[in-house]
Amino acid sequence: MPSERARREAVREKAQQVKARQTRARIARRSIVGILGVAVVAAGAVGVTWAVSSDGSRSQALPEAANDGFVVTAATGVADPMVDQSVEGNAATPAATPAAEAAATETPAAATPAPTGTAAPVDIRVYVDYLSAEAKEFQSANADQLSKWVAEDAASLTYYPVAMLTSKSNGTKYSLRAASAAACVATHDPDDFFSFNHELLMKQPAVDSDGYNDEELADLAQGAGASPDVRSCIEDETFTSWAKAATDRAIKGLPDTDGETLSGTPTVFVNGTKYVGALSDPKEFAQFVLTLDSNAYYTSTPTPTATAVPSSTPAP
Repeated sequence: MPSERARREAVREKAQQVKARQTRARIARRSIVGILGVAVVAAGAVGVTWAVSSDGSRSQALPEAANDGFVVTAATGVADPMVDQSVEGNAATPAATPAAEAAATETPAAATPAPTGTAAPVDIRVYVDYLSAEAKEFQSANADQLSKWVAEDAASLTYYPVAMLTSKSNGTKYSLRAASAAACVATHDPDDFFSFNHELLMKQPAVDSDGYNDEELADLAQGAGASPDVRSCIEDETFTSWAKAATDRAIKGLPDTDGETLSGTPTVFVNGTKYVGALSDPKEFAQFVLTLDSNAYYTSTPTPTATAVPSSTPAP
């Protein structure tokens, strides 16, 4: 029979073996937990990275704009812009007026010649919130003559969609979404922007109503001539972050002005000068445009000088 000492040695060895197996098991469990933890953290990091990059790509989506404005490339969808309109009805053509008047005047050969320089088209800029009743009033009164001037290359017309009335639509942020929709059309179908801009204002929902949802805005865009490709841009609200940022920038300061800031819409500039006349009077606005355009014309044209006429000699 084994001695007492031998039995104790055997028990001690057995205990050491058990302890060693338990230690290895703990190490294995810790390793597995550690690996799983790293995998979970990695998966979470991937998820967060995807979410951030997804939000980031959306927030950084920028329309085809110049200083947050969209130049009208085709003045269609309102009226026939080439139909002649007098100031009695709406307005005469701005930039061409001084030159046209001079060219139409019969002058003797010895008289001072008419100016021969050509002024740049008059620059008209309109800041517009699509929920603003005053913006609708200005567009309704002046759309015909604006489209005529653009069609005749007499004016460069730029709209700046902003969202100052975002809180006035029962939480649907209609102004913001409408500005984004306008940016979608201007970016993807620029020739239909003027028509869509006009439709948004003429079919303007009431303040403190829900306004149109994104699907209805897309329907309105397609009704104004935009392609089906614009729908996803509008329904995804692709440019809402840009519209908010553009509004914030306008409130802080307007480009190419003498320290002007946006305090309401519409805000209209003609050759950098703010229009403060009646929004609903197209004749008053036309006179404002024509006055500034005439000043620009003669400022940009060299002062003409008289030309001496040689005396004729009778034939022998």
